[in-house]
Amino acid sequence: MLTPDGEVRPHYAALDARLSTLSTEELAERQRTQERFFLLQGITFTVYGAESSTERIIPSDILPRIIAAAEWARIEAGLTQRLRALNMFLADIYSEQQILMDGVVPRELVLQAPSYRREMQNLYVPHKAYANVCGSDLIRQPDGAFAVLEDNLRVPSGVSYMLANREASRRVFPGTFRGAGVRSIDRYPDLLLTTLKSMAADWRPNPQVVVLTPGVYNSAYYEHAYLARLMGVPLVEGRDLVVHDNMVYMRTTTGLRRIDVIYRRVDDDFIDPLTFRRDSSLGAAGLFNAYRAGNVVICNAPGTGVADDKAVYAYVPEIIKYYLGEDAILPNIETFLCREPAQLSHVLGNLDKLVVKAVGASGGYGMLVGPHSTKAQQAEFADALRADPGNYIAQPTIQLSTAPCLIDHAVEARHVDLRPFILSGEKIVVTPGALTRVALRKGSLVVNSSQGGGSKDTWVLSETKGDPK
Repeated sequence: MLTPDGEVRPHYAALDARLSTLSTEELAERQRTQERFFLLQGITFTVYGAESSTERIIPSDILPRIIAAAEWARIEAGLTQRLRALNMFLADIYSEQQILMDGVVPRELVLQAPSYRREMQNLYVPHKAYANVCGSDLIRQPDGAFAVLEDNLRVPSGVSYMLANREASRRVFPGTFRGAGVRSIDRYPDLLLTTLKSMAADWRPNPQVVVLTPGVYNSAYYEHAYLARLMGVPLVEGRDLVVHDNMVYMRTTTGLRRIDVIYRRVDDDFIDPLTFRRDSSLGAAGLFNAYRAGNVVICNAPGTGVADDKAVYAYVPEIIKYYLGEDAILPNIETFLCREPAQLSHVLGNLDKLVVKAVGASGGYGMLVGPHSTKAQQAEFADALRADPGNYIAQPTIQLSTAPCLIDHAVEARHVDLRPFILSGEKIVVTPGALTRVALRKGSLVVNSSQGGGSKDTWVLSETKGDPK
């Protein structure tokens, strides 16, 4: 909100002026109002392994993060470019594999990745849009420019919290919100539904879309139900589906109804016990055969996870250059591939300074934050790195940028990142907003809700105040 000289940045001026008129008790009451709103709406997430409670209200801060129009234009262009290239990469590695033959990305890195699905080889994917919903994590670098920390192409979550934060933000700062010229994100459910329907529009005039959830015990179940309700489509579990003659049907009180598009929130392994994990009860037997036959579309496509593998991430700038002939608009963070002996040696010698991540993990699990770790944790990770170096990457400890947050009745700085959501079907659309994730513990750099983080609304300003676009 402030420059290094202590001046209020122009796009934060209206919010700063409003805050100066509110007492600490008034701010605290607004925070309590927002928490009550989240409680009544049932906006929760699940922490696996927590002793006290599994389901919690997601912590949310009332002070919005504000992004100026010119800065957002660059983010939007960079994310569109990135997803275009990643979809082209997926289409290539599941067909001709030209990029692997040309040596731009190491063949074994892709073909030996756990998320690479040989079953997807040479299958038709409408519009070659493998990743229909993408949530990329961005951070602001010390020079002020945004960079991509990681891509999330499998079953990215958090968009419901983005929408809920916006609804709460309107209630907490109604006048400031109306006068700031904040771009609307209300159309996201409609845009998502349009994107999903576009994946089957070639053979069905009004495709039936469903949201496939693992069930009420999943950490993001609230989001699954929320999005299904906003889109006006059924929320189904694997047991609600039946496959007959390579057609997928949903059980209803009036009989079977054919399904054309499945927005799945179930990991690849659990989609179909006949094709993937045989012990899965979360998917439906025969679902992948129906997909292979072209009678149903699964969004995101199985196998998209190979493109957000943390080792493949290091090659994304080269992937963009290879397919689009352009330099990456949004840069990567420097990444060390532990599969390379020289880089492994560097990582082992600097575990106290680096962040080490398992290539297939997410949600803040399977990672070591060097400066905040103990000697015992470093020794444990060193053994894991030597045992399976290909399963890990490392990055410098990034000093995340900060945003103002209301902490114990006072406004304090906390570290944040940014997760915008990009839709890809017949065309690519970047939602003009994002989920800002906050490390609520002082000094912490871990923003995941599963690791004690929270969230806040993100205001993307229009070029002209009051512009409704």
